[in-house]
Amino acid sequence: MTKAIVPMDIPLLFQTAWNEHDMVAFASLFCEDASFVNRFGHYVKGVKAIVALHSPIHETIYRDSTLQNEIIELSPITDDVVIMHFWSRLTAGTAHPAGPHQVDTLILAVLSKQNGSWLIRALENVTLTNPRTGQAILRDD
Repeated sequence: MTKAIVPMDIPLLFQTAWNEHDMVAFASLFCEDASFVNRFGHYVKGVKAIVALHSPIHETIYRDSTLQNEIIELSPITDDVVIMHFWSRLTAGTAHPAGPHQVDTLILAVLSKQNGSWLIRALENVTLTNPRTGQAILRDD
């Protein structure tokens, strides 16, 4: 299992685990007591709950989806804690009921260094939407 040696590794490792639909690799990115808020506002606590939230969708509607992540900003709090923002573009495939489409989200993650590697302590994912209509929009590249 690849570990995050520096905080900047997290978005790529997250992307790779998602794109390979590898829930073991995905789980390895989180602290045991991490919290996760998905793009629909569903809150879960603990790595087991995070995997339980994601496993069913990777077996069904997102089984052919991919992510492309891009770091926006890294803000150190201490030597062992950082806040990171990164863009995430989800490309859903034909397995999704709405068919192939893309969704952009903005991810806020709190990372902590534990035993020489960086892990996600908390993550919140927000879908970009038009505030007037609620329609999902793609960010300008």
